[in-house]
Amino acid sequence: MLIRRETPADRTAIHAVHSAAFRREEGVTPVEAPLVDELRAEGDLIGALSLVALHEGDVVGHVCCSRARVGDDPGAAVGLGPLGVLPAHQASGVGSALMHAVVGAADALGYGLVVLLGEPAYYSRFGFVTASDLSITAPEPRWGRYFQARTLSAYQPTQAGAFEYAPAFSRI
Repeated sequence: MLIRRETPADRTAIHAVHSAAFRREEGVTPVEAPLVDELRAEGDLIGALSLVALHEGDVVGHVCCSRARVGDDPGAAVGLGPLGVLPAHQASGVGSALMHAVVGAADALGYGLVVLLGEPAYYSRFGFVTASDLSITAPEPRWGRYFQARTLSAYQPTQAGAFEYAPAFSRI
């Protein structure tokens, strides 16, 4: 398996990964697939944090981060997601490899926080904690413990307050 940055040639495969990974009903495109397209089109997808996993040359997974804001600091945090893996490759380490790679890349780029909405039992293994433990407020209070954050090397305790995802998230 190889993890690398997405290229323009990967876009159709990335859309297909998220369509398959999040499909709840046959014939209905899950919101995660067009969300990535919208983040990219609006300039909020961070290119260095949009990674694909390749197996035998084919895209089998994708993770991305987008611009976000926490409190008064527009550059302290990124919003992670979606993370998608083709069903045939789930539970084989692809998602974990993508998570380690994207968190490491965000740290290397100097961000202080990675924030996401997801299952605590899965994301806690990557160092994520309930965001409110770091004084970060979710856009939706009902998200509770599913709204999580991970501190990185550049984190400062002043990086706190209300969290805002890129605008495309508010349309899903």
